[in-house]
Amino acid sequence: MLRTPLGATALVLLALVVLTAIIAPPLWGAQADATDTGDLLAGPSAEHLIGTDNLGRDLLLRTVVATRLSIVLALLATLVAIGAGLILGVLPLLLGRFLGRAVTWLTGIAVAFPGLLLALFFAAIFGSTATAAVFALGLAGAPSFARLCQNLIAGIEARDFVSAARVGGIGRLRVLFRHVLPNIGEPLIVNATIGAGGALLAFAGLSFLGLGVQPPEYDWGRLMMDGLRGIYANPLAALAPGLAVVIAGLAFNLTGESAARSLGLSDDVLVTGLARVRRLRRTRAVSDAAAAVARPAEGAPVLEVEDLRVDFESTKGGVVHAVRGIDLTVHEGEIVGIVGESGSGKSMTALAVAQLVTSPGRVEASTLRFLGVDLQTAGKARLRRLLGTSMAMVFQDPMSSFNPTMRMGDQLAEVATEHAGLRRRQALERAADRLAAVRISAPKRRVRQYPYEFSGGMRQRAMIGMGLMVSPRLIIADEPTTALDVTVQSQVLDLLRAIRDEDGASILFISHDISVVAELCDRVLVMRSGEIVEELNASDLSSAQHPYTRALLAAVPHMATDLDRPLATLATVAAEEERAAGARDAAADIDHDHDHQEVGSR
Repeated sequence: MLRTPLGATALVLLALVVLTAIIAPPLWGAQADATDTGDLLAGPSAEHLIGTDNLGRDLLLRTVVATRLSIVLALLATLVAIGAGLILGVLPLLLGRFLGRAVTWLTGIAVAFPGLLLALFFAAIFGSTATAAVFALGLAGAPSFARLCQNLIAGIEARDFVSAARVGGIGRLRVLFRHVLPNIGEPLIVNATIGAGGALLAFAGLSFLGLGVQPPEYDWGRLMMDGLRGIYANPLAALAPGLAVVIAGLAFNLTGESAARSLGLSDDVLVTGLARVRRLRRTRAVSDAAAAVARPAEGAPVLEVEDLRVDFESTKGGVVHAVRGIDLTVHEGEIVGIVGESGSGKSMTALAVAQLVTSPGRVEASTLRFLGVDLQTAGKARLRRLLGTSMAMVFQDPMSSFNPTMRMGDQLAEVATEHAGLRRRQALERAADRLAAVRISAPKRRVRQYPYEFSGGMRQRAMIGMGLMVSPRLIIADEPTTALDVTVQSQVLDLLRAIRDEDGASILFISHDISVVAELCDRVLVMRSGEIVEELNASDLSSAQHPYTRALLAAVPHMATDLDRPLATLATVAAEEERAAGARDAAADIDHDHDHQEVGSR
């Protein structure tokens, strides 16, 4: 902060305010309370720079001494607002759909009321004291802070690294402290410091109205009210406390803004003691229980899906059918590809299998079984253990798949500490080993780095390494090569193939690039508009029967593509298919008529 002009100015200004609040009362408190009946309501002079009040007390000294009470009360009100707002802000994440939505509605209603009106309302209820004013201002500021928290949490909750944590079986409370709060820390700091500056002004306003600090105590608001009576005779009596409010508020606001730019929040600070105790108490029984369900029964598929449907309630009424009754089977050691254009339902199918479709989405299936366990009826504890140890999810965007505030080693280690019973040091060693397994150089150094220090291909491989922290039986790779260049893409495909060969894991590979699917997969499912239109072996793609599959194949450019013609699209290929089909039908009709003529002549 000291290296920037803004930070240096803010810290100096805040230091002056805090130093004044600390030393002013013991140094000048007695002088500020000393009365002089011979010098009442005096104007500015060499002895009293901004004059005296109706008891002859020095107004400058009283303004300086009032710094402590004004700052302390404003900070207390800010803490009440932050505490209440943070509780209301995180409740929707912790309570789930229905209760969380009720909290959100309640917060929205409270935000609709002006903060000053709420403060006056609470002040009228609690009474005209400094303590009552603290709670009145704190509760009045809580709704806006809660709404900010809810909006920030909603944005982070939709990120891939939170979804990955949930696939890994991380509980809501740990997701909150480990992944959500560290990522919303900076805007909360800025808002809190702005709130402190606003609380100074608001508290001064309440005291000015007689609803805050009461005599014989005094703060800047009380001094302004007293100075207003003689503002025409001595304007400085009211302006000096007001200027003090502005300076203190500016100090808090500038400090908060510069701190948010300069300081990084450590996720370890936010890990609660309870979470640490739980982690230390984990035993090898966790991994033993996972091993008991780590393989399907002899000959049974790893994943079995029948009549899977994913529906969403439309905002205009009615239902949107994202996935429409698909059947899917993945056997042990098999790589199955799902291919189709954007919006065909590929990723939604993967999310449904991983139990990541949330409200307003609705998942239904005749059969949805993973490693012999019915995912629709299994209890939460069993699902958490099963999905956290036996299923790995590799998302499309490697940057959003990792928490930017956590080191890579910590993110990978969390899987092992949560599900394999390893201590932190053991988990970090395994994280380095897994990074080496996915061909990342210098893994011991890489575990101490942040996601932004990894290239796109390295992040994608690290995401695969996270899935290998335990022993997954199914890896769901949702377009893992989309954002990568062809060289890195080839490396990722080779890595997935090696994982299948060495560990025997099954892979559900999702892509819009049919050429990539043909290179990697054993079987291919072609999806369009939420349905599977064709299923065939990857080696048989060249002889696909469905027009849509042939259109996907024709849309892929190759070395013999005519550069003078526009690249093929699904629409143009489908039109050519229709014209070709029409030509074949016309030729068939001609042949048929010719045969009839021959028969008639005979």
